[in-house]
Amino acid sequence: MAEFDVPKEIMESQLALLRKISKTGKVKVGINEVTKAIEREKAKFVLIATDVNPKEIVMHLPMLCIEKKVPYSFVESKEELGKSAGLNVSTASVAVTDEGRDGKKDLLDLVKKLEEIKK
Repeated sequence: MAEFDVPKEIMESQLALLRKISKTGKVKVGINEVTKAIEREKAKFVLIATDVNPKEIVMHLPMLCIEKKVPYSFVESKEELGKSAGLNVSTASVAVTDEGRDGKKDLLDLVKKLEEIKK
């Protein structure tokens, strides 16, 4: 899996941004929905939980994101990811399909920070 280390403060800002976007924008939740959003070129950003077991469930997502040129990142827990997406259950992955009215600039800033980390 094309994994990279995401600093704690960036992980927290990703989750905060997801909370903001889930209120005014649109997100797809779950591996199947996220995979479809990436393949259909609707995804603008993808978050993947690192505590998924077995890892094979989400292993295809980073490669698919790279292939489709969709920025992606990781968070520590499925539970936090689900909560930040506005769910009462945990989820292995989330795709942002619409940033909402307030999220566009913040998402661009986050993607720039992630690009720096990957280098």
